[in-house]
Amino acid sequence: MTFYSFARFVANTALKPVYKYEVHGLEHFPKEGGVLLCSNHINNFDPPVVGITAPRPVHFMAKEELFAVPVLKDIIKACNAFPVKRGMSDREALRKGLGVLKAGEVLGLFPEGTRSKTGELGQGLAGAGFFALRSTAHVVPCAIIGPYKAFKKLKVVYGKPIDMERLRGEKASPEAATELIMAEIRKLIEEHKGVSA
Repeated sequence: MTFYSFARFVANTALKPVYKYEVHGLEHFPKEGGVLLCSNHINNFDPPVVGITAPRPVHFMAKEELFAVPVLKDIIKACNAFPVKRGMSDREALRKGLGVLKAGEVLGLFPEGTRSKTGELGQGLAGAGFFALRSTAHVVPCAIIGPYKAFKKLKVVYGKPIDMERLRGEKASPEAATELIMAEIRKLIEEHKGVSA
């Protein structure tokens, strides 16, 4: 068993009884090839919840500050995460992310760049659009529908891959691509919020 699989098992054992998450749309998730997985961000537990529920291992971009914390940095590195500087263009993180996608693996992003304090979907940053346009990866939207409350159902919804071919052909801006991604995440939230399984 890899450390990633072990960490996923431990996190699932700890979180599932508390948040009782239900997962929808796994049939949409590509079984192979590079995947850019883009989710809204409402809680600090979002990365492990996405890591647990996604059908393939996810490489997350994580804020650089986490890698300065002893012990934690070793754990998140072993869970495929890599650092990104917030608030500026981090060329090394961009190269690393593109490398993940070109290797046919899953890159996980929270396009808002930070956790939403209100739970409402915020504006996405251009980084998500950059990866979508500069790669041939499938772009999969994900919606986490809370709130995170003990023993209340949490919903994780994976949408159909977004068709990026038109924007890639038009050489659209990263901002335009991010807007499309955020619109698809918003649709998932609106379609599934308040809908019981």
